[in-house]
Amino acid sequence: MESNLITILVIGFVLGLKHGMEPDHIIAVSTIASQSKRLWLSSLTGIFWGIGHSVTLLVVGLMFLLFKNSIPETFSMSAEFFVGIMLVYLGISTLITYKKKKIHVHEHGTDSENQHKHFHSHELNKGHNHEHSKNYIKSMIIGFVHGLAGSAAMVVLTMSTVKSIWEGFLYMSVFGTGTIFGMFFFTTLVGIPFVISANKLRINNVLICVAGAFSTIYGFYFMYNLGVNDGLFSIWFN
Repeated sequence: MESNLITILVIGFVLGLKHGMEPDHIIAVSTIASQSKRLWLSSLTGIFWGIGHSVTLLVVGLMFLLFKNSIPETFSMSAEFFVGIMLVYLGISTLITYKKKKIHVHEHGTDSENQHKHFHSHELNKGHNHEHSKNYIKSMIIGFVHGLAGSAAMVVLTMSTVKSIWEGFLYMSVFGTGTIFGMFFFTTLVGIPFVISANKLRINNVLICVAGAFSTIYGFYFMYNLGVNDGLFSIWFN
């Protein structure tokens, strides 16, 4: 393997690490990681996101490399706009999940001096393994959508750095591997406060609400910036 190709692949891996930590990626996966009570479950969320993202980039990227075509700007921007819709959906669904929890106060003691309170919650959903599986599937679908949105830039970058389809396949595979590692690392970090606060309901619920609200707000901002500032609405309606 030529030394310049090895250099390109190393750069691809590093760019993949960086790509996995982009704000819209982190915010989207954080809404799912917020539901995890164990750190390894949060980490798996990032891995499944990375798998969905990488597979999409690889399939779409190779398709356009084979036909030596560029991805239309309208398709690319529309896919990115759908990412904004998805962020809003994830944020609202996270807030709805919080609402579904049965939270009540237990009081102990008979007199005012000895009486104390603590918050208690019963989840409406009892099938934890089933919920975990749903979260992994959801995370992979999110990665798929992000992969569609980022495929145009990936194709342009790959076409400018490699000389053949085989090198393009290697580059995108290494890039995808870097993305998986980057998201694995970051979702592990994101999951730490949720796991630590799992038995402290008030703190945990505040963190979940913050994750949901931030995803919703950022999603609307993302769509506004893309539609108005970047001119997507003009492309659609002209």
